[in-house]
Formats: sequence, C-alpha cells, structure tokens
Amino acid sequence: MSKAAKASAEAEQPAFEEAVKKLESILEAMESDDLPLEQLLQRFEEGTRLYRLCQERLAEAEVQVQRLEQGLGGALAAQPDEPLDGADDPETV
Repeated sequence: MSKAAKASAEAEQPAFEEAVKKLESILEAMESDDLPLEQLLQRFEEGTRLYRLCQERLAEAEVQVQRLEQGLGGALAAQPDEPLDGADDPETV
C-alpha cells in the first residue's frame, strides 16, 4: 500500500475515543434482542473491526510511551512512593 493510500485509509478511521463509543453503542444494540440476525451479524462485523482498531491504537500508544521513556534515559521508571510534603508530619494533620 502506498503512503498516500495508507494516509487516506487512516484519515477515514475514527479516533480512538470515537471508536470506543461506537463499539459500546454496538454492544448495547446487540444486547437489546431487537435486531434481526442479519443486522446482528453486521454489527458483530463492525464491532470486530472497531475492536481491532482500538487494539492497534493502544499498541501504538504503548510503543510511543516506551520510546519516550527510553529518550529520557529511564527517568520515568517506577519510583518508590514518596509521601507528599507534610503528609507524615503529625503537626500538619
């Protein structure tokens, strides 16, 4: 796929938050028992596509966060919890 075609396909896909909302809407409709089988199958197909899209976006975000952490030399590595200033001071409680 060319870069232009890939960019066009990505532009047509909804944002992550929009995809999640659509997926939730599809699930609600499917659980309502009001849809005929053909529409249930169509919704399932669309829901599957949206689920995969969300999974891909989450994986991309995870990679981006890992790259940012590496760029900071691990400065964002988990640190032991430190109390807030004065949180352990009996005079401030």
